[in-house]
Parts: sequence; C-alpha cells; structure tokens
Amino acid sequence: MELPIRTHYDMLGGEAGVLRLVTRFYDLMDTLPEAWELRKIHQQDLQGARDKLFKFLSGWLGGPGLYEAEYGHPRLRARHMPFPVDAQMRDQWMLCMNTALDEQVQDELFRTQLKRSFTNVAEHMRNRAG
Repeated sequence: MELPIRTHYDMLGGEAGVLRLVTRFYDLMDTLPEAWELRKIHQQDLQGARDKLFKFLSGWLGGPGLYEAEYGHPRLRARHMPFPVDAQMRDQWMLCMNTALDEQVQDELFRTQLKRSFTNVAEHMRNRAG
C-alpha cells in the first residue's frame, strides 16, 4: 500500500499553518524597523496583501491552488515589476519570512528547505540593481 505524499503545505499544518505563517510575516513587516522600506511600498491596510500571499503560498506549497483559481497564473516577477525590488528589499522581505519560519517551523531540515526556496524566489523578484 502506498503512503500518501505529504506536501510542504501539509507539513506546515495545512490551511491553518500557512495562515499563521503569513500572519506572522506581515506582523513582522509591519513592526520591524529593519523592514521599514519594504513596509512603505505596501498599502496602509495589509489585508489584501495577506490574502494574496496566503492564497499564493497555499498552491506554491502543494495545497489548493487558490491564487490561480482567483487571479490566474501568478507571474510573480511581472506582478512585482512596478515595485523597486533591489537587494535591500529582498533582504527585508527575507528577514520577515526567515523570522516567521524560525518561529513557526520546528523541524530544522524542513525550515532550512523552506528558507532556501523562499530565498530563490526572493532573488528572482529583484528588478533593480543593488
């Protein structure tokens, strides 16, 4: 008998786990002085950003494709082109995500894998020198 495949979505705790990660990420972005420049390029009300990241991560991590169902293909780089994403923005984004992962993901190997994957995506989003 085959064992069911556990996705990263499942390993994070499914919908509740992804929502906790996204909530903590945006709480950090909203409060860390080190993430001020990143916070400034977002709308005052972060609920729309929270919702979109939750939906994107659900599918990206192997769960339901909520983002694609509502918005179509993510086209991450194209959607981020209007925003100045340089090394500083990447690093501020990663500070918030890495901190949220450190707090939310107990399994060290899994946390390291997620950090590597997020780093690759964050680097791909860069559209400005520096």
